Amino acid sequence: MKFTLSWLKDHLDTTASLDEIVEALTMVGLEVEEVDDRSKFKPFTIAKVLTAEQHPDADKLRVLSVDTGSGTPVQVVCGAPNARAGLIGAFAGPGTYVPGIDVTLGTSSIRGVESFGMMCSERELEVSEEHDGIIDLSEDVLDNAPVGSSFAAYAGLDDPMIEIAVTPNRPDCLGVYGVARDLAAAGLGTLKDGSIAAVEGEGDCPVSVTLDFGDTESLCPAFGLRLINGIENGSSPVWLQQRLKAIGLRPINALVDITNYITFDRGRPLHVFDADKVSGNLVVRRGKAGEKMVALDGKTYQVNSDICVIADDNGLESLAGVMGGEDSGCSEITTNVLIESALWEPLNIARTGRDLGVHSDARFRFERGVDPAMMLPGLELATHMVLKLCGGAASKVSVSGTLPEPQKLVDFPYSDIKRLTGLDVPQDRTNSILESLGFPVSGSGDVVQVSVPSWRPDVDGKADIVEEVMRIVGVNEIAHRPIERGDHVQGPILTVRQTRERRARRALASRGMMEAVTWSFLPKDQAEAFGGGQPELALANPISNDLSDMRPSLLPNLLSALQRNGDRGINDLALFEVGQIFTGDQPDDQKTGATGVRRGAVQITHEGRDWRGAASNVDAFDAKADAFGVLAELGVPVANLQVVADAPSWYHPGRSGRIQLGPKQIFGTFGEIHPAILKQFDVDGPVVGFEIILENLPKPRNKTSRTRPALDLPELLPVSRDFAFVIASDVSADKVLKAAKSADKKLIQSVSIFDVYEGDRMEVGQKSVAIEVTLQPRDKTLTDEDISAVSSAIVASVEKATGGQLRG
Repeated sequence: MKFTLSWLKDHLDTTASLDEIVEALTMVGLEVEEVDDRSKFKPFTIAKVLTAEQHPDADKLRVLSVDTGSGTPVQVVCGAPNARAGLIGAFAGPGTYVPGIDVTLGTSSIRGVESFGMMCSERELEVSEEHDGIIDLSEDVLDNAPVGSSFAAYAGLDDPMIEIAVTPNRPDCLGVYGVARDLAAAGLGTLKDGSIAAVEGEGDCPVSVTLDFGDTESLCPAFGLRLINGIENGSSPVWLQQRLKAIGLRPINALVDITNYITFDRGRPLHVFDADKVSGNLVVRRGKAGEKMVALDGKTYQVNSDICVIADDNGLESLAGVMGGEDSGCSEITTNVLIESALWEPLNIARTGRDLGVHSDARFRFERGVDPAMMLPGLELATHMVLKLCGGAASKVSVSGTLPEPQKLVDFPYSDIKRLTGLDVPQDRTNSILESLGFPVSGSGDVVQVSVPSWRPDVDGKADIVEEVMRIVGVNEIAHRPIERGDHVQGPILTVRQTRERRARRALASRGMMEAVTWSFLPKDQAEAFGGGQPELALANPISNDLSDMRPSLLPNLLSALQRNGDRGINDLALFEVGQIFTGDQPDDQKTGATGVRRGAVQITHEGRDWRGAASNVDAFDAKADAFGVLAELGVPVANLQVVADAPSWYHPGRSGRIQLGPKQIFGTFGEIHPAILKQFDVDGPVVGFEIILENLPKPRNKTSRTRPALDLPELLPVSRDFAFVIASDVSADKVLKAAKSADKKLIQSVSIFDVYEGDRMEVGQKSVAIEVTLQPRDKTLTDEDISAVSSAIVASVEKATGGQLRG
């Protein structure tokens, strides 16, 4: 939101300096983003050309003698076709920065003739795009602005511009009047009377408006329209053009400039139709499939039944609340005009703008919610300005629909200010602040009733009233007070879920993976590929057509991120994300996933190509190691986990698994991504991934002490023995490992597989699995008899569990 200092003072009677205003704006919650004090225009002065002689060596150049007010004429070489003796314009001397050409002037020699500065065009001063000649002012300028005086002061270029950031909940401050109201409440002056007298029109408006939404929800509560005949739509006055230019708007003609001015002055967007181009009466309705309209920006937009439009007998005339149509737009030859002031459904305006990709000042305000009580006063203000600047005769106002009369009352206990903010504000001060902000206070005692004004749709309850008082008193007035710790040790602040998320991120990052943060939405076909796509997970108002459904898994977005990096030459990559996934529309259907993907030769032990030879690509066991690493960090007893070959369909069958403690305690899945999924996502493979659901993990036990046990280092050396078993091909190696370890849980420290063989020397349907068993004695050195006894127990346990036998 931009405005100038003089514009603000149209509504605020104040003697405060620019710095004081800027500081107060930030303190009341309207953060100042930029202040342009217009100092760049100060060096330019009004000057008069005394003589203009032909340049001796250039046909298109003239040598000017310029009176700059210094007493001594200055020589300037100029190529402007309108340079002549007697011309009065803007002069820039050596050392002056000229913004329109981004040049700092110096003394120069042009074709052998020295030049000490320049006479400027409007484009060089960024006044307009005009550059066919230098600025040419009339003689009567010298009556108020003599030679040598500031050109910026004469042209209104010395008016500081302020830009503020307006949060979405403050649509009232998208107009200069609303900003002035806040500053007046903060004590920086007095708010001027902003009431607008009604114009007594002559006769009824000949064009009627019908709000036709049938059985569907109305998208337009009320619509006001007025006809003004016999206008002259020329250029708007200089003051109006300067206001619009100062905030970055291009003046077009008086009618358009008036509506743009009121949009920023009162936060009330309006629209004007050329009445002679409107055929029949107007109908406000939903769009129809196949209807198109060329808008004022010259682009063609196709509408549907979700978009509100204004139509006449010729077809569409406006995208309601967003942008008008080119066919009924006003031009310099417009003589009869229809002024529209309407109320629109904010959510529908937002959706229309997003679906069509239209950005306009009207949309920006309507989607945040304009003041409904300003609908008719805004129309009256526009009428006053049109009659004053363009002439003509106005009809009476025609209103369709019903203007809402919001009367929100809040029971407000004064004690809540102290309770919620710590500020001790007297009741009379509180009442004064609320009244100045437009919140009338009624009643007496410790609890009063506060009326919420129509321009504050964000205020709902007493906490919001407290916030209004607090921001005017000043957040800086809240005393700093440390949190009371008490006499006991404070418990953990983070929840179990928060702790798990942080530890999961740390564990995955330590494994060489990089964190990604992706959208919570994805295309419907991708959601369906990962078990989603249910109707209840489809977004009613998606930010784009490609982000239509809530994600059922973190894997699809990570796969897309892998390929985007691969398209830029980063093929060996490991990504992870810890975030929300959605399996339904109920609270319990929202889960937290810790998910990772790897592609290429980016394993935990190496990454990418190496001088020692080509590294192997990642496989399902790398994803399994990542998943088990996360589970171990989160305190899950990984030694007791089961891996079963029952992974979801998006994994490669036979190269994937499900991690569980039992059929009812499923923690996650891992494996190689199915080639069909990679093809659908247009991702180059192979890719492996895993997903752990944090809510499925067992809850941590309450411990009386968080101290880790002392490090236990055995004094005796471990002993290793190898065994090879012949088992059926369909028996998982996991059974061998568990059976071997269960033979003597006290003595056996670890069991690992170092070889699996299925070849010509094995019978069909069998395989050889070789394991290494590490024995860790603690009480005494193991004898041959001890080792033999444990070995026999291991063989017996494995043969019983797997049906296999020790390989000879």
